[in-house]
Amino acid sequence: MNNKEIALFIANALNEKKARDIVILDISETSGFADYFVITTAGSQRQMKALSDEVEDQLAEADTLVRHIEGKSGSGWILMDYGDVIVNIFTEEQRQHYQIEKIWNDCPVVDHPFNDLI
Repeated sequence: MNNKEIALFIANALNEKKARDIVILDISETSGFADYFVITTAGSQRQMKALSDEVEDQLAEADTLVRHIEGKSGSGWILMDYGDVIVNIFTEEQRQHYQIEKIWNDCPVVDHPFNDLI
C-alpha cells in the first residue's frame, strides 16, 4: 500500500469502530516528517483505546506495523506513528484544544467516504 492507501485504510478502520469526524490531511507539501495526518474524535477514553487497538491490529494484518504510539489513558490524545502517516485520536475536548486542522489549514483535505467535517 502507498501512503494515501494506508491513510484511507486507517480511516476505514476508524469508521468501523464508530470514530467521529474522521479527517485526512495531505501534509506532504508542507511537512518534512510525514505525508498524511489522519485525525478523529473518540467519544470516551475507552473508545480511544479501542480505536487505536483496531488501527494497530488491522494494519498489522496488512503487514504494516506501527513505529511508535504516544498517549496514555486519561491524556485525551493518542498519536500513532506509521512513518509517513500519523494518526491522531482525540477526545472532543482535546481536539478542540489542539485544533490541528486549523494549524494545518493550508493543506488539502483528502476526500473519503467518512469525511464528516467538510
